[in-house]
Amino acid sequence: MRKIRRALISVYDKKGIVPFAKFLSGGGVEIISTGGTAKLLKEAGLRVKEVSSLTHFPEMLGGRVKTLHPALHAGLLAVRDNPEHVKTLSSHRIQPIDLLVVNLYPFAEAAKTRGREEEVIEMIDIGGPALLRSAAKNYRYVAAVSDPRDYPAVMRELEANGLALAETTRRRLAAKVFELTSSYDGFIHRYFQKAALSQGGLPERLHFEFEKIKDLRYGENPHQKGAFYREAGKEGAGLAKVKQCHGKELSFNNILDLNAALEMTGAFPKFACAIIKHTSPCGFAVAERPHLAFRRAYLCDPLSAFGSVIGLNGVVDDRTAAEILKSGFVECILARGFTPDALKRLETKKNLRLLSIGKSKREESWDYKKVKGGLLLQEIDRLDPKRSDLKAVTRMAPRPLEMEDLLFAFKVCRYVKSNAIVIAKKGVALGIGMGQPSRVDSCESALKKAGKRAKGAVLASDGFFPKPDSIALAKKYGIRAIIQPGGSIQDKAVIEACDRAKISMVLTGIRHFKH
Repeated sequence: MRKIRRALISVYDKKGIVPFAKFLSGGGVEIISTGGTAKLLKEAGLRVKEVSSLTHFPEMLGGRVKTLHPALHAGLLAVRDNPEHVKTLSSHRIQPIDLLVVNLYPFAEAAKTRGREEEVIEMIDIGGPALLRSAAKNYRYVAAVSDPRDYPAVMRELEANGLALAETTRRRLAAKVFELTSSYDGFIHRYFQKAALSQGGLPERLHFEFEKIKDLRYGENPHQKGAFYREAGKEGAGLAKVKQCHGKELSFNNILDLNAALEMTGAFPKFACAIIKHTSPCGFAVAERPHLAFRRAYLCDPLSAFGSVIGLNGVVDDRTAAEILKSGFVECILARGFTPDALKRLETKKNLRLLSIGKSKREESWDYKKVKGGLLLQEIDRLDPKRSDLKAVTRMAPRPLEMEDLLFAFKVCRYVKSNAIVIAKKGVALGIGMGQPSRVDSCESALKKAGKRAKGAVLASDGFFPKPDSIALAKKYGIRAIIQPGGSIQDKAVIEACDRAKISMVLTGIRHFKH
């Protein structure tokens, strides 16, 4: 146990500091403080010694320099049981500091809310992290309190132990300090790193920090532990800001599917509906009203839609809610919101999870994929070909409405696992084939799901056709036009097969692989 005799207090967040300082002063602890903190404590009637009386230097450079001085750091870092350290303190008339209470300038908040870089940079705390690291390094003798939420627990222990704290407590507080300073430096690192990323460069080093939102019942399977984390500093982004309006707790797999729905619907104009199963779309459509978007998306593959997650980029009204309930069992509905009537109707399903996300922004620019022993980093795929970029390579060119369908279907491919094939017409995915090792197998799957509806529709492929065999299937089902990247050594044979089948084909020059 180490008794507290002297405390240095310098805080930006002054919540709770006056009662804490009064408690310390009431126990005979000498209070040293700086700037605004010292002023606040004096106004509260406390006796406070200014830091400048120890350093013999005034605060300077607009407060940038005030605590970077041996008179403070030596008092924090001295090992009390080391005779040389004790002798050094004595020769320089430096007294030990037993308790440090410091919290930092809110850099992360400033980076989000302040536009001018000069203002953001001023919120980089220099003295605070230095003091905290000094105290935490010497935790065997010094207690470092960096979080106002710890004041009550620290006061209780001090009161119970005659103003002394156990080493286990000091070590726990030290761990919290290094967690804070690591996080703080990480925010600053990422702030400066953004400039390089915005210029198209990739960083030499990546720094990540995630905060646990909650533990989940389990991971992908019941025998696996799972939890949901949000990226630090991005509390209002993506699924981290979702509001659950009804239903039981989200599962690990629900969150993965919801993410797929959010990404897909966010890329299309309203109203768009994605029906997701195992992170892949089994239905997708855009329409002028949300209930039409859902109904058309559902008809793509009603069998696979059982137990799915539904994503809509608009507000769910009562008519849409009725359509969804008619379709059968659904795990979750993610939307920008729900009308009161829709909520009342949907809440009759006890286990149906209803999630409101409001208006979402495209904030992410990078995609990360964890691999054994490393990490892959890439730009998020948001590239869509323009109509003017499309090159018709067959004798027959697509009609204007077919061209719209081709662009729609190719964009849907962006969210379908390779090998991806999408059959579409009038803003509706009629059949989706995905994840097969061979493209012709994905093509056959998509066409079978579309069935008779494929007649007069278009077909999109995320990659080139290695052989003309998929064209023969497309002809059999009555496909009118095909869009694909091109680039195969068999392109000539594929184009000739389209000409024989009287199918128009355009090449994009870009692909949409999604592994």
